[in-house]
Amino acid sequence: MDIFSDLVMGLSVAITPMNMLYLLIGAMVGMIVGVIPGFGPSAGLAILLPVTFGMDPVGAIMMLAAIYYGSMYGGTITSILLNTPGESATVASTFDGYPLAKNGRAGPALVMQAVASFVGGTVGVILITILAPMFSQVSRSFGPPEYFLLAMMGMLTLLVMIGSNWKLGVISALIGFALGTVGVDLETGQGRYTFGSAELIGGIYFIPIAIGLFGLGELFYAFYSGMHRHGSGGLVQYGKEQRFWPTAEDYISTRWTMLRGSVLGFVVGVIPGAGATIASLMAYSTERSLSKHPERFGKGEMAGLVAPETANNAASSGAMIPLLTLGIPGSASTAVLLAAFLLWGLRPGPLFMEQNPEMAWGLIASMYLGNMVLLAISIFAIPLFVQIIKVPYRILGPCIVVICALGTFTVHASFIELYLMFAAGIVGFFMRLYGFSPAALVLALVLGPLAEEALRQTMTISRGSFGIFLDRPASVWIICLTVALLVLLPLLGRIGSSAGKAEKAGG
Repeated sequence: MDIFSDLVMGLSVAITPMNMLYLLIGAMVGMIVGVIPGFGPSAGLAILLPVTFGMDPVGAIMMLAAIYYGSMYGGTITSILLNTPGESATVASTFDGYPLAKNGRAGPALVMQAVASFVGGTVGVILITILAPMFSQVSRSFGPPEYFLLAMMGMLTLLVMIGSNWKLGVISALIGFALGTVGVDLETGQGRYTFGSAELIGGIYFIPIAIGLFGLGELFYAFYSGMHRHGSGGLVQYGKEQRFWPTAEDYISTRWTMLRGSVLGFVVGVIPGAGATIASLMAYSTERSLSKHPERFGKGEMAGLVAPETANNAASSGAMIPLLTLGIPGSASTAVLLAAFLLWGLRPGPLFMEQNPEMAWGLIASMYLGNMVLLAISIFAIPLFVQIIKVPYRILGPCIVVICALGTFTVHASFIELYLMFAAGIVGFFMRLYGFSPAALVLALVLGPLAEEALRQTMTISRGSFGIFLDRPASVWIICLTVALLVLLPLLGRIGSSAGKAEKAGG
């Protein structure tokens, strides 16, 4: 009953004309970010974060969250029509989405991916509504030792998921931690690596680094990999098909697929570091193994498109649980969302839902509305997004550079931050080129100062003894959970990657 009344309160916060406008803008922008190949939600969030300055915090967070989960909807359009996933979480959608389009069923595939995304996203939000208060209740006894351990858990799980390039991931994280130490030491008052610059006394701001790494770095890499030359030559034209809408058989045959993919995706999404990519690949593998006709997968099987679509949208909802209740961003995108919360003086964690009920429940309620908005946009605005796919990178590129520069400069009107943004863009390009992890760097930059503060408070409480981490039951549970995740996540990663390799080999 409390959950129901909290949800009604959240709806009253979300359903205002301005908040609904922000939600609609966020959903549209998220779709656009998703349909631009190679340009993921983390880049879109980082670039557009400065735009939200001056907005009401509730409306701003609703808009940014809509960009985050809206990009999952948009990324599949290019997977189906162009055989090019908008981001890694929609790779599995190409396995059967593109064959469906080539078989003359692009229209039904586009509608079914929208319905599957809606079901996955909505089931995910329902589970958030039920489970988030429980997570928050359990974690209210947490103190500085637990906060430090949670920050370390977030970093370690991400590094484990980097897989074979974990050494480069560790180096990336160390660079992020190093950047996080710049500024005045709050305990001693001494400057650290400010080089006499007054603008660095407060530390290196998160936004120019994130915009540079994700926005410019991804753009430079896209040009380097020749995406500006490819254009949209492989685009499947769906407008000439005789039947646009799915058949009743499409809905009936995939009804359990939607449910399985939603639950599996949500569970995987809750685990920090696992993410929507692993969830979608696991859902595809599971559905293929359970199917009576596994030979149809990879040749245009509707269940092969529906399974990863429900999973990646449910996973993006599930990732909000550790972010809201523990303050742990499990991915680069949620790290940018965490930075957005911090910008408005909000600190997600165990007490967030109790101290900021309007913000927390307004955000959860907005996700119900956002999924409905995205379902309508995904079906009826497909021609618009197809036109966006056709815009060549040589035109998009300069526009993105200008947006990045304006977005960075408008925050503090600082030329140093502008220089940092361009430098981060160059660094981000080489990180992508040589296999380093921009996500690990950004996560460490966000979590580093929080972990440092928590560790110092812990050492003050324990008078310098690390034994405090073994004296507190909550700390011991977090250590055990971290160890379990470090064992479990590589297994999940292998299942997901084996599904992808098997499909490539079969295709």
